[in-house]
Amino acid sequence: MLNLVLFGAPGSGKGTQSAKLIDKYGLHHISTGEVLRDHIRRETDLGKIAKSYIDNGQLIPDELMISILDEVLEKEAKGKKGVIFDGFPRTIPQAEALKGLLEKRGTELHAVVGLEVPEEELIERMLNRGKETGRADDNPETIKKRLDVYRNQTSPLKDYYSVNGKYLPINGAGNVDDIFSAISDGIEALD
Repeated sequence: MLNLVLFGAPGSGKGTQSAKLIDKYGLHHISTGEVLRDHIRRETDLGKIAKSYIDNGQLIPDELMISILDEVLEKEAKGKKGVIFDGFPRTIPQAEALKGLLEKRGTELHAVVGLEVPEEELIERMLNRGKETGRADDNPETIKKRLDVYRNQTSPLKDYYSVNGKYLPINGAGNVDDIFSAISDGIEALD
């Protein structure tokens, strides 16, 4: 079993690289962003709560995200070769909760793939993505808030996972295939 976290600022390429990792390793992809957007589209109670946070560029409260993740792991990830967590954890309490959720299932987190991209490139990528996909949260005001939240609340995870020997830094700027090759090399070196 191989369990990975794809880590990086908004726009760093987590979704793109997730798709390539799923194809290569046969992993189950859990994107908390996609799960939340699905709830918002269906206008569930959770979706309405999540929308109020997302529209303001804020993170969803930890208890809510952990509960959602536990449900997704139970329903969708059973019997898979492993899981890619995309967009989770975003805080140290979430990282500790993830460790507990995996231990409860008799497994562990093997690596945190850190996609490191300069902020100017992140902004450009998200603005382009917003134009191409119509994602409502890819606008200048929300992007600024999302990057501020990332710097203040999420980036401390890099140190947390580095100390625990789980962080795998990857230069996330440049060609998609070159980035994927660097990720694959890092994963192969885990054994």
